[in-house]
Amino acid sequence: MMRRLSLSRSLLVWILVYVTPALTQTASPVLPVAGKVPQSTLGPARHSPAPDFTLKSVTGETVRLSDLRGKIVLLNFWATWCAPCKILIPWFVDLQSEYGPRGLQIVGVALDQDATRAEIGEFADNLRVNYPVLIGNEKVGKAYGGLPALPASFFVGRDGNIVDTVIGIKGKVDFEEAIKRALEAQAGINPVAAPAAAPPQK
Repeated sequence: MMRRLSLSRSLLVWILVYVTPALTQTASPVLPVAGKVPQSTLGPARHSPAPDFTLKSVTGETVRLSDLRGKIVLLNFWATWCAPCKILIPWFVDLQSEYGPRGLQIVGVALDQDATRAEIGEFADNLRVNYPVLIGNEKVGKAYGGLPALPASFFVGRDGNIVDTVIGIKGKVDFEEAIKRALEAQAGINPVAAPAAAPPQK
């Protein structure tokens, strides 16, 4: 009887030590976590043209990315259900106010599937958003790497090329420094001489 108990305990220990971790590892999907997705695997590479698009804003205006050529564009993909996005938006409101006169234009692209345009607009109004909020779609999301994690922010230079990318959330000072670098690095670029933008996504 004691020998059987000993064998049973040994079998149980073997299962717990070797079998259970293997099953857990196999069954657990690898899910992207905001801020931990390798930036090199998401969206257009740095110094490549930012994919152009034409989208409607929450106020019904038509906005085309290439029409903003000559400005530094901070293109932020977000959603109303995204908790880190709610932290970023007030920072972006402040940054737009401070650096807008120097050539910065922040553009928010909402990727909500369930919220209506009116609901997204109300959400933006409640946060006193002072920059365009566009209604995104699947094609635009795919053009920027599929966006497996939100928020995702792309800095577009005056020449229409990607100059920096932030996946997830960083500190406000990190976004501010990225804006300053982009403004200073491309202060003398003539938008007329800039290369053509990537094909528009509609």
